[in-house]
Amino acid sequence: MGKRGEEHQSEVLMILRGADRPLSAYDVLAELRPSNPRIAPPTVYRALAALSDRGLIHRLESLNAFIACHCDDHQHAVLSICDDCGSVEETEAPELLTNLESLAAKSGFKAARHVVEVHGVCSTCDDGKPVA
Repeated sequence: MGKRGEEHQSEVLMILRGADRPLSAYDVLAELRPSNPRIAPPTVYRALAALSDRGLIHRLESLNAFIACHCDDHQHAVLSICDDCGSVEETEAPELLTNLESLAAKSGFKAARHVVEVHGVCSTCDDGKPVA
């Protein structure tokens, strides 16, 4: 990877670390444009893919958005997403994912990656109503 690619990754990671919500690739692109008006979407997608491969960010599949990784083991994260405020909590759960792998292996399936997302309401947004 060239120096410019590493610079883009650093810029994208800084943006995601500073964000208070998950960002789409186009949100990231909009943040980069003031300092780099000629940057194109493929450049952002390449940076996001490389950062994800390195375990520095998570792609939220259900939201088609990204957040910076905050746990030690990127491969064992469970992402709790608040449907009210959009906040995302990251929790390490190696035992859960080991159990999922074992369950899948019973049918001969070998998991390549895990994305566990749980949608609901965070404690800040919860006003005491039961969750359905």
